[in-house]
Amino acid sequence: MTVYAIAQIMIHDRARYERYAARFLPTLQPYGGRLLAADEKPRQVEGSPTCQKVILLAFPDETTFRAWEASPDYDSIAVDRRAATTGNVVLIQGLG
Repeated sequence: MTVYAIAQIMIHDRARYERYAARFLPTLQPYGGRLLAADEKPRQVEGSPTCQKVILLAFPDETTFRAWEASPDYDSIAVDRRAATTGNVVLIQGLG
């Protein structure tokens, strides 16, 4: 079943984040991952703003997401994202 990863981040090192972002998309393709949305100007509908950027990814299933997340290709660039941002990532199950 499709899973969606939702990241809500604040960027505090733009140069390092851009280096990560430039290498991000090719890491998704071998795992069937898709970038569905990436918005640096999300509009808050309810509650208080907690992030500067929201990213929405889709993967065929949780096992595939976990394999991508732990892959050497992603791990080698994720160091830049972790150093350049703060925030959270949640994984949600799609509807059957």
